[in-house]
Formats: sequence, C-alpha cells, structure tokens
Amino acid sequence: MMTRPATPADAGAMADLLNRIIAIGGTTAHETPKSAETVRRDYIDGPATLTCVVAESGGRIIGWQAVGWHGAEAHIGSFVDPDVQAKGTGAQMFALTRSLCRERGLTEIFATIRADNTPGLAYYARLGFADIGAEPDYALSTGQVVGRIHRKLSLR
Repeated sequence: MMTRPATPADAGAMADLLNRIIAIGGTTAHETPKSAETVRRDYIDGPATLTCVVAESGGRIIGWQAVGWHGAEAHIGSFVDPDVQAKGTGAQMFALTRSLCRERGLTEIFATIRADNTPGLAYYARLGFADIGAEPDYALSTGQVVGRIHRKLSLR
C-alpha cells in the first residue's frame, strides 16, 4: 500500500468508495451519495480544501482522508474501504496528512464523529484526538438519533 496526495483524476474512485460507505451506513454522517465533481470540489481542490490524500493498493484507491476549513477550524474526514479496515490504512494516511497540515502551518485539527461509530471513535483516539464536546441528540435525516463526538488534535 502507498499513500500520496489526491489529484482531480482520483475523484471518481473516491466518490465510489464514499458512496459505498454511505450505502452501508453506520460510520458516516453523510447520507446522500456524492458525484465525482462534488468530491473533487469539496475534498481535492476546492477553496476550502487544505489537504487530501489517498491510499492505494494494487492500483485501487482503498481509502482517502481530507482536511478542509469548516468555519475557522480545520476538520478531517477519513474513509477506508470496509474490506480493509483496521489494517493500518488510516494510520498511513494520517502520517501524510499530519505532515501536509504542518507544512501548511496548521496547529490543530478537529474531527466530528458519529457517537455510534465505534471504529471511527477508536481510530481518532489512537491518533491522539481528545474529546472537546458532544451532541448527544444529533439525528440523521431519518430522525434516527446517533449523537456526535467532537475531538481535537494539537499538531504542536
């Protein structure tokens, strides 16, 4: 497996992976499939994008991670193929993401994770993200209450 910065040519494969994760449900607050153009604009080279990396194995994108501005805060999103989760993909992506964020002068990164996303909560905890708040009543568009946990990592 290798990690590298994402390019606009990756948008289709990234959208396919994200849409698969959305369809499975349970680990992302995204509820609506995204087009390749939306993924490109929102995560790869749009005005709010700070960094975006992909993980490849056998020429196939198996994960991606983006940091972008959400208001005045740099927020991270991570997506890994469910077939290869918990095999180090996220850790390898974050090593590159952290380096790129530091190069851009960022001093902290924020993450918002569904409270029912046990693997996601464990992942961000392993990276050193600490709880800074919670929204226990956060609900999906279906009305299902899943809650959200807010975390922050210092890059200093």
